[in-house]
Amino acid sequence: MLLRMPGVYRPQGDTRLLCAAFHDANLPPGGTVLDIGTGTGAVALTAARAGAASVTAVDIARRAVVTARANAWLSGLNVEVRQGDALTIAAGRRFDIVLANPPYVPSVVDVDARGPARAWEGGCDGRAVLDRLCAAARDLLTPGGTLLMVHSALCGTEESLIALRGLGLKAAVVSRAREPFGPVMRGRADALVRAGLLEPGDIDEELVVIRADRAITDH
Repeated sequence: MLLRMPGVYRPQGDTRLLCAAFHDANLPPGGTVLDIGTGTGAVALTAARAGAASVTAVDIARRAVVTARANAWLSGLNVEVRQGDALTIAAGRRFDIVLANPPYVPSVVDVDARGPARAWEGGCDGRAVLDRLCAAARDLLTPGGTLLMVHSALCGTEESLIALRGLGLKAAVVSRAREPFGPVMRGRADALVRAGLLEPGDIDEELVVIRADRAITDH
């Protein structure tokens, strides 16, 4: 059972999908892990339990950082939890596995992307953070390293694959699942239909986990 302060993103379908993909990724012995958008720390703790030599978990929200640190302490696991922009904090470092559950809900309605909403508001097309992450992926990975990133297919699965492959990474969808709409998606379903991102009557969305690998020989 994880602690969760009010306003911190609750682990749900995308979290479970990302954790399952991580278990399939075969963390190398002594591997280093970066968890982007850690929330409660659920994914970071999964990596630590799997034997990662070091886990760095980052979230922009102070409450998420407090929550993740508390959960790491209660679990007796060594996870470094930092607050801020993950790509700024990780600049100049490389990791064997990068795990990312970035905000990806398209902001097709007038919303205030502050507070808890920062966990899901992904900009007008849902790709504001996704595009930054794709662009930085190669530099975050050690040679032979792996990025595992979860997002909604509404944001453009092919766009992510093209961006990652354009950096010389081997990229593919390794997992898919249908997830019923939560309160946020239900509240803007009509706007998403008008934007052409949903069909009338849709009640769920497809989540994907994209895996991108940097070649061992890529130095």
